Amino acid sequence: KHPKNPNIKLDVIRNDEFEMIMITDMVKRIIDSDRLDKQVVMIMCNPCPTYRKVAYMLRQLNVNCRNVKFYMMDEWADEDGNIAPLTYKAGFGNAFMRFMVSEIKDLGFKEENFIYHSNKTTPDFSKMLEQDGEADIVYSGPGWPGHLAFIDPVDDWFKPTMEEYLQQGAKVASLHPLTIAQNSLHGGFGSSGDISKVPPKGAMMGPRDAMKAKNVLDMHGITTAGTFVTWQRLTSRLCIFGEPSQNVPASILQLRENPTQIIMSENLAATIRDDDFIQY
Repeated sequence: KHPKNPNIKLDVIRNDEFEMIMITDMVKRIIDSDRLDKQVVMIMCNPCPTYRKVAYMLRQLNVNCRNVKFYMMDEWADEDGNIAPLTYKAGFGNAFMRFMVSEIKDLGFKEENFIYHSNKTTPDFSKMLEQDGEADIVYSGPGWPGHLAFIDPVDDWFKPTMEEYLQQGAKVASLHPLTIAQNSLHGGFGSSGDISKVPPKGAMMGPRDAMKAKNVLDMHGITTAGTFVTWQRLTSRLCIFGEPSQNVPASILQLRENPTQIIMSENLAATIRDDDFIQY
């Protein structure tokens, strides 16, 4: 149980079972949308290879995806605020198209139900969610500076009060230096710390979209190439247990009135201690 919010369920699970939680949740919701003939609206986080596994299971089970609507959580933008097109190879929309959408088109998925950030869609992103009855589920996980989606602790987001902060919808905003550093370690940018490859801005859902979602599955399990090393171990604690603050955007999930499930891998929940043997 969370010490402050009874709507939050917190689980610590084995490292090798971490991915299974998200896969199962996604597949079950999509199966239910077919079985109950009811739309399901899903906000999808970084397009990790997990989506290939979800698509494979849907194909093997021959699940009809006619009622599924995917909203991409965020996307890259350049210094002028131009949002990356779907053709941008390092883009989230591009990867999700390759990993998921292209794999389930023959299962009845309607391509117009793939809502990715663009110069055209982002200004209406939150309004579209509202018209769809809000998201049934948001899949999230904190970034190094405690961001939720690409909602970073930067001037573009800060407001005089938390109430005003939580009312903000989707938009293009600057990224925190730690977000840029974090993403320079990802495969799409060479996994080598080349910050010059990472765009300086992003398009993203707003705090209101996370607060109004019917469910959130917040996953804390990122390590460095499967080792014990992670930037998330401290950040996760601030997000889950620290005082909700605009300085740690993902901490606003503690203020949700709707159900929030937080999953931590054993690696992430491990005690933070110095290692004098390894040292560097």
